[in-house]
Amino acid sequence: MEKTYEIKEEEEKVILVGVATHNNDDTMESLLELKDLVKTAGAATLEMVVQNRESIHPGTYVGKGKIEELRIMIDELGATGIVCDDELSPAQLKNLEDELDTKVMDRTLVILDIFADRAKTSEGKIQVELAQLKYRSARLVGLRSSLSRLGGGIGTRGPGEKKLEMDRRLIKERIAQLKREIQDMKSHRELARVQRSKNPCQVVAIVGYTNAGKSTLLNKLTGAGVLEEDKLFATLDPTTRNYKLPSGQQVMFTDTVGFIRKLPHHLIDAFRSTLEEAKYADILIHVVDSSNPQMDSHMHIVYETLANLGVEDKKIITLFNKQDKLEEKPILKDFKADYTIDTSIKFNKGLEELIERIEDILRDQKIYFQKTFGYNEAGNIQLIRKYGELLTEEYKGEGIYVEAYVPLEIYSKL
Repeated sequence: MEKTYEIKEEEEKVILVGVATHNNDDTMESLLELKDLVKTAGAATLEMVVQNRESIHPGTYVGKGKIEELRIMIDELGATGIVCDDELSPAQLKNLEDELDTKVMDRTLVILDIFADRAKTSEGKIQVELAQLKYRSARLVGLRSSLSRLGGGIGTRGPGEKKLEMDRRLIKERIAQLKREIQDMKSHRELARVQRSKNPCQVVAIVGYTNAGKSTLLNKLTGAGVLEEDKLFATLDPTTRNYKLPSGQQVMFTDTVGFIRKLPHHLIDAFRSTLEEAKYADILIHVVDSSNPQMDSHMHIVYETLANLGVEDKKIITLFNKQDKLEEKPILKDFKADYTIDTSIKFNKGLEELIERIEDILRDQKIYFQKTFGYNEAGNIQLIRKYGELLTEEYKGEGIYVEAYVPLEIYSKL
């Protein structure tokens, strides 16, 4: 009888390492988030180690004593690598490798790896590859030996190891090519935005920390069919869907990539055109996971990222989501928001109020208008229905009498 062999890929088992540079900082919370990231990337966390130092060691990230401690821990626990909670410099990566003789990764590598796994559209894949190559080109020597220590695993998705075998010249050429492709996409996106600006349809962008419930909201409102998972960065490629409000007006909902603390600058640069969807929106819906103990910190990171992207002076509706997970209901506040709503998007709680608030904001941006149209101008009423709010429509002898709220762009046409 013929034997069958099952080949199983070895699961990575890692130790997480962070540096706390002052009292009351968020290093432990950041490591817990890194643990979730590592799990999402398909590895298991064996231990979390924090070193208190005045500053991160420029040569080895942690000090000599902690390196010795890690060496013993790796041996005792049977770890296949370590993951540092900050982006390592090429020197730190190489020195840690030499000292510990194990695979060394950092937070950025893990996030890039997840993005590579999550990207589904050609645009998403190109943006991720560009971010990966920029990151890897600076760390080519250290990474090559590090990634060859274990077949597969974190850091080998996307362009993969074959890209690491290129010399710097080839990587430079590939980066230049990807930049050109992204520039073309940016031009197409800007053209689409120009077309959209001619079309008075209002845009509502959904923003928030990763895993706060943005995809669930888009699906509940528009039936978009976007993947919903209780995982970090479950969806990566933005989705835009039309939605008809109860008043009859059409709006467009668009979601954005989830934010996270220490979001790698390579990714912000690569995804800038995608993230800037929020910049050109008329209203922002900020989805917050109210059941997360780090909620306030997450809100701060979202607003900080939006400010870095130049997103300002927008009407904001904050949804304090996942209320169903709260045992006690705390007082939830967001001083930057125009409206706050307690929601459990999964169970449709608060969605009616959200739509009402969107209608309120849009109404404030419109002009009250009354006119009698001749019957030969009846097409204008359809225009009002689509982009405005039709209050009265009376058919009289001299024509159709209309009272409505209309956007400025429509008002000038009427």
